[in-house]
Amino acid sequence: MLSLSIASPTTAVTFPPKPTSRIPKPSFHGVQIRHLWPVRAPLPLQTTAASRGRPSSSSVVMMAKRDQELEEIRAKTTEEINEEVVDLKGELFMLRLQKSVRNEFKSSEFRRMRKRVARMLTVKRERELEEGINKRLSRKLDRQWKKSIVVRPPPSLKKLQEEEAAAEAEKSA
Repeated sequence: MLSLSIASPTTAVTFPPKPTSRIPKPSFHGVQIRHLWPVRAPLPLQTTAASRGRPSSSSVVMMAKRDQELEEIRAKTTEEINEEVVDLKGELFMLRLQKSVRNEFKSSEFRRMRKRVARMLTVKRERELEEGINKRLSRKLDRQWKKSIVVRPPPSLKKLQEEEAAAEAEKSA
């Protein structure tokens, strides 16, 4: 036990020693102690079909829809695919406008349209590969095609304009 005393010329102050407590002091002094046994990941509460190695029924349905959509795309001509890509990109633009204006819209449409455009462009590229068009020439043709696109309103905007015109015709009649 140590005591601390401070002496000054006029008075002397003495501090009594700190009483020892029954609480043990921590043994951590800057060194991290690790346990030697491995830590196991917790087991999942429920086992799903996917965790048992089988695809779930919803993924099977989605794959069937995707295959059906690819068959529909492959049945189209390249010109029809190009037209639909332009229309879908216009629709994406309209969705971005609706989002920026904070109108109501389905956010899932972004992903659905982007994926549909990607599938169409994939089918288009598959056809180019069958024809023997290399990557460099494909990019050149894409640039030419993009320059030749005539800007037109997307189908949803045309439909909206037709509905407004019909509403005005009803009001005037």
